[in-house]
Amino acid sequence: MPPIKIDIKPLSVNEAYKGRRYKTNDYKRYEIAVLSLLPKSYQLPDPPYEIRFTFGFSSHSSDWDNCIKATQDIISKKYKFNDKLIKRGVVEVDNVPKGSEYFTFEILKII
Repeated sequence: MPPIKIDIKPLSVNEAYKGRRYKTNDYKRYEIAVLSLLPKSYQLPDPPYEIRFTFGFSSHSSDWDNCIKATQDIISKKYKFNDKLIKRGVVEVDNVPKGSEYFTFEILKII
């Protein structure tokens, strides 16, 4: 299955949580948006999983890893799997113009 592309600015951990326990309003809006943009179904392989992300950032100062947690949690919620089954991750960053932010992901079986 080819990677899925979602045209939305990835939400950083700093934007996602208040302190250690509370989701921010930005996170709640991001979650609703991403859940609505993700395909209704996704063919998951058998675990253990490898997840591959590409994040398109418009800011050159964005940290490559800052968007993983929130985005991965939402993907696992949508497709009803425990993200602890993800044992490997590959992340790439793409610099894009402001307003063209996105992320792609694919989940593969670790062989």
